[in-house]
Amino acid sequence: MTTQHHLRGVLLASIACILWGISGVAASTLFIHNPHITPLWLTQIRMISAGIIMLIWAQLAGTKPLAIWRQHRDTIQVICYGLLGLIPVQLCYFEAVKVGNAPIATIIQFLGPFIISIYYFLFKHVKPRRAEAIGMLMAFVGTLLIVTHGHLNSLAISPVVLFWGGLSAIGVATNTLIPRPLLPKYGALTITGWGLLIAGIFLMVIKPAWTVSLSLNAFEWLLIVVIILLGTVAPFFMFARSLSDILPTTASLLDAFEPLAATIFSVTFLNVQLTGFDLFGGILIILAVMALSMNVRKMMARLHRQTD
Repeated sequence: MTTQHHLRGVLLASIACILWGISGVAASTLFIHNPHITPLWLTQIRMISAGIIMLIWAQLAGTKPLAIWRQHRDTIQVICYGLLGLIPVQLCYFEAVKVGNAPIATIIQFLGPFIISIYYFLFKHVKPRRAEAIGMLMAFVGTLLIVTHGHLNSLAISPVVLFWGGLSAIGVATNTLIPRPLLPKYGALTITGWGLLIAGIFLMVIKPAWTVSLSLNAFEWLLIVVIILLGTVAPFFMFARSLSDILPTTASLLDAFEPLAATIFSVTFLNVQLTGFDLFGGILIILAVMALSMNVRKMMARLHRQTD
């Protein structure tokens, strides 16, 4: 791998994570400008539109996206991915943005890797190493600072924000773990495309988008397009492409750009006010996730040795 390729991979992954952060800010702007727009409605539109685009792209790329429906077990797994992985990571995140703000929602969601680590400890019996344990402690302290602002007898943010943000963090874990066996077989485009489309159709059944009476202006439609194309499709392609130039552990470290972008753009354009506790807690969580990410390969190597 040349230095030029490594630099390209780092750049693509960084831009992808920044775009994911911007999508949260765009959603927050939508909710502020038009209170009638709900996270459920926006998630449906985002998922179905992005899912169709990805599946068409997969077909044009020759990956045969329909092949997955010929395997019963794989079909069930991709449905579980859509319902248990993508719905929590997207719908619950938008709910947290709606009742709180993009920076706090993104930082809480950023705790997802620790849920993955806890999963491996409980179900795969892979004990966390010292760096991982320290990272978990840092993440706990960071979350505590954001939630209480140093006053342990009271909450500084709404329990509703914590609830939706916590579910979105769980979604990060299920969104990562469920589709892993399918990706080498069918490709990320096909799996993500079907997952998004299945999740969007399921949400449509709950409350169809066309039953919601909305009047949207050009600016609001522009934000929706930004969320679909720049906040979903484009970063997915960039991040997937970056993995051919850099290691997954390097790419996961660059995930820190997502909460940073959400914070910077929210403070700059939405005048979101963050306290010193929010900023310090967010920095602790970001550093903790980076520490955990640097041990991912070691953790996976141990898991493979135990299962061989």
